[in-house]
Amino acid sequence: MSTTHAPGTPSAEPDLLYSEEEEALRAAVRDLLGDHCDAAGVIARTESGTPHDLALWKSLADGMGLAGLLIPEALGGQGATHREVAVVLEELGRAVAPVPYLTSAVVATEALLACADEELLGRLATGRTIGVLAVALHTAPGAGFPAATLENGTLRGELTGIADAAAADVLLVPAEDGGLYAVDAGAVTVTPQPSLDLTRPLAVVTLDSAPGRRVGDAGPAVRRALRAAAGLLASEQSGLADWALTETVRYLKERKQFNRPVGGFQAIKHRLAQLWLEVVSLRAAARNAADALSSGEDADIAVAVAQAYAAPVAVHAAEEALQLHAGIGMTWEHPIHLYLKRAKADSIAYGTAGAHREAVAALVDLQAP
Repeated sequence: MSTTHAPGTPSAEPDLLYSEEEEALRAAVRDLLGDHCDAAGVIARTESGTPHDLALWKSLADGMGLAGLLIPEALGGQGATHREVAVVLEELGRAVAPVPYLTSAVVATEALLACADEELLGRLATGRTIGVLAVALHTAPGAGFPAATLENGTLRGELTGIADAAAADVLLVPAEDGGLYAVDAGAVTVTPQPSLDLTRPLAVVTLDSAPGRRVGDAGPAVRRALRAAAGLLASEQSGLADWALTETVRYLKERKQFNRPVGGFQAIKHRLAQLWLEVVSLRAAARNAADALSSGEDADIAVAVAQAYAAPVAVHAAEEALQLHAGIGMTWEHPIHLYLKRAKADSIAYGTAGAHREAVAALVDLQAP
């Protein structure tokens, strides 16, 4: 059983195993995705110009109540922890689900929790309002970020690389006065940007005298949001890598060469064994980050360690899946390209592995040679 504890209270030893409740949550999310998020449908959406699956989002957020996992029950949420959110993100990563869960239920929610804005938190908890923090996807925790200018009480400026902005109902915009402003999506112009991962599209957000309501201070809110994003992104990467390994093993058991399964060749076995070690290590690092975010203990170092390791493993798993599926893996109809693109895009989301290694070195006072 999980030994989840209240934030800020010491824990003798974290339990990174999945609790019965977490496994039940995983099963429910996986069943829903199995019924409503097939690979062919996701590929078709990437070609349609409307990649977000808002019907799936409604089922996850409104039907299952997953949009409000981090929001207190008093505000209409579930009052759960980052561990439960991590389980959801693992399953969303396994399905490369085109929903704004990470951006709304984690990033925007964490920013609003830092600001204690009950009105918007209540709206996000229902899932009927999608929130997006208007900070570029590649921004690492603690890094600087562009801010909009304030003119006569309205916001002006152009913010680039904003993930899932096209699906947003409200944008949380940092401004030059140090405030974080809630801006209705109808008051801004959202222009799609070319992005490698078509299931999590990027956009330019242009504000031209857009009215906004100050919800709090941008600095601490953005830092909290990006730290949670980086830590929980590792769970999405873990789910993605696990899918890549599982599907590759399944395929290699069925695919025959010289009248024997390809997976039986010694060289292939060695590659799969090495990948398995990397994937289970990634799962442990991701679970540790989620637990640390839940407890508040050593969260900075746990997040940095998880992200320093997660990106290379997820990319490697997707690349091995592509290569070991041979010709069929190169086709547009096979979903491997979705996973490789998501893995590559995730590798620079919320800070690169190199940026997180530098953060680890600074946190443990390890000077570069």
